[in-house]
Amino acid sequence: MQVAETRRMGDWLPGDAKKSAPQAGAGHRQRLRQRLLNGGAEALADYELLEFLLFAAIRQGDTKPLAKDLIAHFGSFSAVLAADPQALRQVHGMGEASAAALHAAALAARRMARGAVQDRPVLGSWQALLDYLSIDMAHLTHERVRGLYLDTQNRLILDHLLAEGSVDEAAIHPREVIRKAFDIGATALILVHNHPSGNPEPSRADIAITARIAEAGRLLGVTVHDHVIIGREGNVSLRAKGLI
Repeated sequence: MQVAETRRMGDWLPGDAKKSAPQAGAGHRQRLRQRLLNGGAEALADYELLEFLLFAAIRQGDTKPLAKDLIAHFGSFSAVLAADPQALRQVHGMGEASAAALHAAALAARRMARGAVQDRPVLGSWQALLDYLSIDMAHLTHERVRGLYLDTQNRLILDHLLAEGSVDEAAIHPREVIRKAFDIGATALILVHNHPSGNPEPSRADIAITARIAEAGRLLGVTVHDHVIIGREGNVSLRAKGLI
C-alpha cells in the first residue's frame, strides 16, 4: 500500500526520480532561497521572484507554473504586483492568501519608494519622486490625476487625488486645485497623472489644463512647478518640454 502511494505521488516526476513531490519541492525552494540570499539584485528571474513571493501563501508544491501564468496574464512582473487583489484572484490557482501575499509586497514597494521622498525637498529628490510615481501609477488601467502640494521648502504636505478618469476642465477645476493649496497652507504644487496607454507624451488637453492651472496659480501666488505624466513607457515633464 505504501509502495503504491509513493508511486502515485511520483508518477508526474520526470524519469525515475526517487524523491517524493514534497521533498523535490522543498529542495527547489531551498535552492531558490539560497540564490536570493547569496546573489545580487538580478539573482532571480522575474517569474522566480514571483515564485518566492507565493511561497508565503502556498506552503507546499510547485509555484513556478502559477508565477508564469500570472506574468503571461498581466504582461509583466510589475503589472502583476500593481494588479488589484480581485483581479489577481481571477487567475486559476490564486486564492485569497496568495493575492494578499502579492498585494503586501506591492504595498511594501510603494511605501519604500514613498519614504525616499517624504520630509525632503521634492525638487532635490526628483528621481526618487519619479520612481515613487512610476511604482504607484504606471500600471493603472484608468487615468488618475494627483496634486502634490508643497510647503515653502518644497517638502510634500499632501498627495491629493484631484480626479479619476480624465484630464480636462470638466473634471479638474483650476480654481479648486489652487484653493486646496490655500486650505492646507501650500505655496507650490506638482500635477501628476498617468496615461493607461503607456505612452506618456502629453495631449492637447494635458497642455491646456496645465496652462489654466498655472495661470490661476500665478494670479494667486501658488507656483505650479511641473506637470508630470507617467506611463509604462516612461515619464514626461511638461516643464522640461517648455510647456509651462
